[in-house]
Parts: sequence; C-alpha cells; structure tokens
Amino acid sequence: MSIAPYRDVLRLPGVTRLVGFAVLARIPQTASSVVLTLYVVDSLRLGYAAAGVVATATTAGMALGGPWRGRVIDRRGLRRALLPSVIASALAWGAAPFVGFWPLAVVGFLGGLLGVPVFGVVRQSLSVLVPAGQRRTGFALDSIGTEISFMVGPAAGVLLATQFSPTVALLAVGAGSVLSGLGLILLDPPTRSAAPGSAGREPDGNRGPAESRVPVLAPAGTGSGNGAGGRSGSDPRDGSELPGRVHWYSPALLAVLVAALAAGLVLAGTDVGLVAQLRAAGALSLTGLVFAAWSGGSVIGGAVYGGMRRAVPPRVLLPAMAVLTVPVGLAPSPVLLAVTILPAAALCAPLISATAEMVSRLVPEWSRGEAMGWHGSALTVGSALGAPLSGAAIDAVAPWAGFAVVGSVGVVLGVAGLLLQREGRSGAARNVTGRPGAGRTVGAG
Repeated sequence: MSIAPYRDVLRLPGVTRLVGFAVLARIPQTASSVVLTLYVVDSLRLGYAAAGVVATATTAGMALGGPWRGRVIDRRGLRRALLPSVIASALAWGAAPFVGFWPLAVVGFLGGLLGVPVFGVVRQSLSVLVPAGQRRTGFALDSIGTEISFMVGPAAGVLLATQFSPTVALLAVGAGSVLSGLGLILLDPPTRSAAPGSAGREPDGNRGPAESRVPVLAPAGTGSGNGAGGRSGSDPRDGSELPGRVHWYSPALLAVLVAALAAGLVLAGTDVGLVAQLRAAGALSLTGLVFAAWSGGSVIGGAVYGGMRRAVPPRVLLPAMAVLTVPVGLAPSPVLLAVTILPAAALCAPLISATAEMVSRLVPEWSRGEAMGWHGSALTVGSALGAPLSGAAIDAVAPWAGFAVVGSVGVVLGVAGLLLQREGRSGAARNVTGRPGAGRTVGAG
C-alpha cells in the first residue's frame, strides 16, 4: 500500500471538495433511520414493530427512487433534477412530526422516493472527475467518507433525540437533508465530462465530450434502426450505425448489482446480530465500542484497498466477507466480539468501492446516473432483506445464527453473481463467433 495514489487523486480538480462535502451531506441520511425509530417509539408511543413499518416504507421509497432520479440527472442535468428533491425533502420532513402513524409511513415513503440522492450523485461525479485508472482510489475515499458519516450520523441523531426530543431530531434531519440538497446544487459537481458540443476530452483522455454521449458498445442482436424516443449515432470505433436506444444492461452489470445487494444484506444482518449478541451478554452499554471497531476496521480496509496496485474484484471480496461474518457470533465476550468482527469489517469498504468502480466501468457515461441509482437501490434492498432475515434466525435459534444465516446467503449470492458473469461472457463469445454481424453486449466481456 502507498499513500501516493490518494495524494494524486486528491490533487485532481474538485475531488477534495466533493469528498469533504459528501461526508457532511450524508450525515442527515445516516441519522434518519434511528431518528424515525425513536420518534415512533417515544413520541408516538408505539412499538418497534410500528417503527419497522415506517423504516420499511422509507427504504422502499429510496430503493424505487434511486434509478429514476439518476435517469433524470442523466437527461436534465444535476441542478434541474435536484430542485424538486430539495422541495420534496422540505415538505416531507417538515410534515413528519405533525402527522399520525400511517400518514408518517406515507410521508416516509415519499421522502425516500423523492429525497436528495447524495450517495449516487457523489459516486457519479467521482466517475467523471477521476480517470478510469484511479477510480479504485477515488471510490475507496468515498467509502471511507461514508463510514465516517455513519459514525457521526446515528450518534448525533440519538444525542438530539435524548437531549432535546425526537421531534427536534426529526426536524434537524429534515433541515440537514434540505441543506445537503442546496449544497449539491451550489457545488454542482460534474456528472458528464463536458457540456454537449464543447471542446475537451474526458478525464481518462479516451474520447471527446461529443463522443462520450454515444455508447461504444451495442447490445447483442440489435440492428441499425432507430427506436422511438431514443438516440442514434455511429460507433466512433468502427463507423457502424447504433440503434436508437442502446440498452446498457448486461449479465456482468447484474452480477455487480447482486454483489451490492449481498453486501447490504450481510452488513444489515451483522448490525442486528451485533446488537442481539451484546444484549444476550448483558453488555448493551458497549454497543458504541463494538460498532466503532466495526466502522474503524472498514475504514482501515478501505484505505488499504484504495492504495493497492491491483484491484480485487467483487466476486472475490463478497464471499470472503460473507465467510468471515459467519464465526463472529461465536465470540465469547464483547471484547472478543469487537476483535472478531475486524476481518469481515476490513472488507466492507473495499467491497462497496469495488462494486461502484465496476458500475462506472460497465456503463457508458450517458446512463451512469441511472446505473448508480440501481447500485444504491441494490444496497438498500439488501439492507432491507438482511435485517429481518438475521432477526428471524436469532429469534428461532440464538444470536450466532443471525451471523451464520446472512453469511451463508452472502456466499450463495456471490456464487450466483459469478455464474451470471460467466454466462455473460459465454453469451458474448457466442454472439461474436456464432452470429456474424451481431452486436456486443455492454460490459459482458
């Protein structure tokens, strides 16, 4: 590992400002879940099951909203796409403390659906600001910053809720979300290499901005006709006519999204398992210490990964993290629990970084916002599945079962992703060798 890659990336125009802003902008979002839970339990005097309903509604909104909000950014630009999100966030969070339970679930869903997509925008912009050969380091920086946000956000939310009230904490999260959106609008980080028709080149020096809006790979089996409402153009490499609407989906991309979903599942399941393990040991007061060790291990792993000379693909990182998660529940004491979690934690930030980097490589720039939205949705859906899956295993058996189940499912999903990727490669080979003149699938090779 060397710090030179980080120094080189941070010297790139706009990167340091974007990464620093992202740490602050993500704090309200990382605090939202715990603040909503405390509000439902303490202010509305309802149970944790009711809090889970609100959290599920919010998560569902975020999962559904990510891809289409990214598509709007791709088509209309960042500022025009974010202004409605800022207004929606202000209305949703402003109304949340003054409505009953079911309206709160609806508000949570709409807030998640229309909220400010900070995570996706930052990753999309990094893929523009950082050349392809340095993106592993750039996304590692982003993952490290995300871990810092998760260290600060929930703790700050709990502090506001306990020292003042859950209502104050809820309004503070809303104000922070609105400020994050306004900050992104003012910062206006690039989501494309350059404006259409302007001179210049992409950060990696491969192609000018006019060409960067024309996908270089056509989907298998497409012809030369133009689709309704799509784009048309020529492949700058071979002069062949591209179809009007080129689909950038591929088995390789699906494999990466499966890896992201599995990562969210394992991490959320581990979250629940740690709390259950500490509760069973009568050591809930040490929760902060154990979670700090978990986040710290992820930060260290991400820092090492970003400085490595060669990338480690998600198909290796995911099963490794999943396997290392299984024995965490066997730790006999809270101190050993904090130690046992470190190997799996060290692969958390690298796995998220690797999946984001792969998305940036597999998807053409003109659709990268939507693709990053799918990446975020995969993580969100995985988290929504991991917590109840781990909880069910804990209720049925014991705390250690939560770790065992999500770790095992992570391994299975890792194998499934590997099979998808291999199928994509074999399909691409069949297209080239078995069907003369057939197109190639984006990212399958």
